[in-house]
Amino acid sequence: MKPVFTFGRTKLFAGDCLEWFRAQRQNSIEAVVTDPPYGLVEYTQKEQRKLRSGRGGVWRIPPSFDGHQRAPLPRFTTLSPKDLVCLEEFFFQWATVLMPTLVPGAHVALASNPLVSFLVAKAATRAGLERRGEVIRLTMTMRGGDRPKNAHEEFADVTVMPRSMYEPWLLFRKPIEGRVQDNLRKWKTGGLRRVSDERPFGDVILSSPTRPHERRIAPHPSLKPQAFLRQLVRAMLPLGEGTVLDPFAGAGSTLAAASAVGYDSIGVELDPTYVKVAEAAIPKLAALRVSERVESVASALTVSEQREQSRNPHEHKLRLALVSGSRRR
Repeated sequence: MKPVFTFGRTKLFAGDCLEWFRAQRQNSIEAVVTDPPYGLVEYTQKEQRKLRSGRGGVWRIPPSFDGHQRAPLPRFTTLSPKDLVCLEEFFFQWATVLMPTLVPGAHVALASNPLVSFLVAKAATRAGLERRGEVIRLTMTMRGGDRPKNAHEEFADVTVMPRSMYEPWLLFRKPIEGRVQDNLRKWKTGGLRRVSDERPFGDVILSSPTRPHERRIAPHPSLKPQAFLRQLVRAMLPLGEGTVLDPFAGAGSTLAAASAVGYDSIGVELDPTYVKVAEAAIPKLAALRVSERVESVASALTVSEQREQSRNPHEHKLRLALVSGSRRR
């Protein structure tokens, strides 16, 4: 394959990432940061057509609130037992084909969802990757927290599922050769890049929802904010050298983050619509000036969440305590 788009030290390929892996030389990639289709079915052509036409399907399309159009969310509770088996087998095959392209000690950060992350983790470790914990993106979404459908007045004090307050990014590593220091000297991998001399990279990152301005630049239903991605991408190359791969490139947000922190990056995207979006979005996202700090809990919430909290001051205080405690740690 030849790249369909090049921007600075970034290359974007159009095609199936499994085929792309098989065409690469061994030990050629130092890190992977990717936001894959959590449940697979939500990014099939059928479900994407429904999403783009506003019909929903597996996607929940929330109504606008106070003039703000909320992003659609895939419903993983709709996955059948067969879907879950296919999900695990896909990620086992994915990790198996990926493994030879990684250098020893290469880290893999894989976004997931709490309902299916255990299957993805099982598949990746079966393929030979070492589980190294997970990075928590601490952020509010509109997923969960609802009362029973069509019985919300009868069961006003019931929440069917917890309101989502975090997003897990599973962290894996290809087994190292010898000790970490040996691997760092030979392959420049094996650890994570510190934030500073005084501060190691941590496994909780406080994150705002993706800003409307970024969504206008890169219209993609699962777009992650640059402020979060740049912190994660930077940590993946411990010596600041090597190539970061995103095999589910989507709108190119991971590639833009790598460009912003000065890394070489490669993306692979199957959907031609998102390939076109990424070509236009990567330079614009990379040029954005963003702050890595979220100054208050309120700034990390959507408008609708802020309104809801004003009606439930006790719940607001509890959330404030939870996030403030995470920041102190």
